[in-house]
Amino acid sequence: MFSNMLFAAVDSTNMTASPEALGGIIALIAGMALLAGIVGVALYIYTALAFQTIGKKLKYKKAWLAWIPIANYAMILELGGFHWALIFLLLVPVLGWAAVMVLALISMWRIFEKRKYPGWLALVPILAIIPIVNIFVGIAYLVIIGLVAWKDR
Repeated sequence: MFSNMLFAAVDSTNMTASPEALGGIIALIAGMALLAGIVGVALYIYTALAFQTIGKKLKYKKAWLAWIPIANYAMILELGGFHWALIFLLLVPVLGWAAVMVLALISMWRIFEKRKYPGWLALVPILAIIPIVNIFVGIAYLVIIGLVAWKDR
C-alpha cells in the first residue's frame, strides 16, 4: 500500500510529485507519528503505575518518583539496595550508561525477589538484542512488571 502511494506520488517521466499523493504520504506519516506517540504515552503511564505500585508494596516512601523520568531509575536503584546518587553515572557516556544498566538489572532482580518472584525474570529484556523476538520480549516484560506490581505471591 505504501509503495503504491509512493509510486503514485512520483511521475516516472519527469520525476515530479503530484500534490495529492504527497499530501497522502504526509498524512500517513503524521498518522503513524501520532499513533507512536499515543502508544508511547500509554506505555509510560502503565510502567509508571506499575513501578509506583511496586514502590508502595515495598514500603518506599517516595513511590511517586516512578512518574519522573530519570528519578524513576534512582527509585529502582534504591529499591534494589543501591544509593540513588549512582544515577549520576548517566552523565558519563557509554561506560556510565552501561554501569547504570547493569545496576538496574541487579536492582530489578532484587525487587522481583522481594516481591516473591524469580529474580531471573529481570534478565528478560536482554533477549531484546535478538531482532526477531524484540517485540515479544517487550510485551513479555510489560506483563512481568504488571504481575510483580499487582499480583501478590
